[in-house]
Amino acid sequence: HIYAEVVGYGNTNDAYHMAAPHATGRGAADAMRIAMRKAAQYGIQPTDIDYINAHGTATRLNDLGETLAIKQVLGEYAYNVRISSTKSMTGHLLGAAGALEAIISTKVIEQGLIPPTINLQNQDPECDLNYTPNEAVAADVDIVLSNSFGFGGHNACIMVRRFAA
Repeated sequence: HIYAEVVGYGNTNDAYHMAAPHATGRGAADAMRIAMRKAAQYGIQPTDIDYINAHGTATRLNDLGETLAIKQVLGEYAYNVRISSTKSMTGHLLGAAGALEAIISTKVIEQGLIPPTINLQNQDPECDLNYTPNEAVAADVDIVLSNSFGFGGHNACIMVRRFAA
């Protein structure tokens, strides 16, 4: 059984700070753009993304930087796409986080259920996108972008889509 196919991957290193992302989210935005450029080879446009599995560590600097990066890359469409942080349920698995979140992303496609960002009660007004607070949402999902941003400015994004035989 094939769950999904990888259609784009982007990685960057902004080397801005050992533990903080660049304030504008530029490294994360660049990684997303690279993944989307590769996905464009398959006819996929940024507005085709149905769900973003955010890096979403629930820290002010990371969440704001990722929000800004998503807005830079998707423009107004950023307000239409569903986003959630599965770390709200799994915790931060450090080096294993990206792998688990890639698996979760493929299961979102298979199950048609966008996981929530649990315990999201006082959303930062600057983080004003749809972070799917507290309850899962049923949805037809064909294309997912999953973000993983690590210490030292390491940024990796993978795009997967529903496999069509």
